[in-house]
Amino acid sequence: MYTFKKEERLCNQRLLDKLFHNGSSFLVYPFRIVHLLETLPHNISAQVVIGVSKRKFKHAVDRNLIKRRTREAYRLHKQSLLYSFLKEQDKQIIFSINYIGKEITDYNFMEKKLIAALKQLTKAYIEDVHQDA
Repeated sequence: MYTFKKEERLCNQRLLDKLFHNGSSFLVYPFRIVHLLETLPHNISAQVVIGVSKRKFKHAVDRNLIKRRTREAYRLHKQSLLYSFLKEQDKQIIFSINYIGKEITDYNFMEKKLIAALKQLTKAYIEDVHQDA
């Protein structure tokens, strides 16, 4: 249940280009979320890519620490906050989580903000469902 498999990672260059050119975005500081409805080949609800700016964090160890903390928070909360809703609505999405903060924050803060971001992402698709009806 609390896994983060290869199929859940967004690696396809064509899909990445499509996401960043056509996707909608919102901010939950220190994260910027870009999302797009997409039909995925695997039987999964979402594919995600996590990014940290090389310009703001010069050292790879800092970028890796932020990505590790973000991945861990996502892994623990994706099922309850995102996947259950997407399966229920029979939707598949691709999205990116970009860290735009200026300094490295502690895990608890990042987890709290990522939970808020996932709730807002779900809310964006709840509004879509109501507009379709």
